[in-house]
Amino acid sequence: MRWAVIDTGVYIDYWEHRKHDDVLAEVRRTFIVRQSAVVLSELRRGARTGDARKFVERLARVATTWWAPLDEDWWEAGRLIQAIGDSRDWDTNKRRDFQNDVLIALTARRYGATVVTTNRQDFAILGRALDVSVLMVD
Repeated sequence: MRWAVIDTGVYIDYWEHRKHDDVLAEVRRTFIVRQSAVVLSELRRGARTGDARKFVERLARVATTWWAPLDEDWWEAGRLIQAIGDSRDWDTNKRRDFQNDVLIALTARRYGATVVTTNRQDFAILGRALDVSVLMVD
């Protein structure tokens, strides 16, 4: 069985708009889903309503395993963001926004996991740069 990490945007679309139900069902059949500590943090940070907080807390509570970036992932993220940001002339804000995506991708790569995401632009770059498997969700 293969591993997968579900990115923040997929959860938000599902919780707020009931999108991707069929894709998530297929992901659960095809993969063992592990939670990214980075994704859980992003979800918690953005949970502004009582219902949203309950969803995030429940997800964190039922997650049997959290995958977190290692020290070397943070170090590599800095190098990668600098290289990609310079090649694309990104400003400081874009580089900062890209950091969590890099950390998610590096963690997934360590476990040989697929990242399930709606963030086509950033994860297309990361899929190529890190040779990490990415499943794009529309």
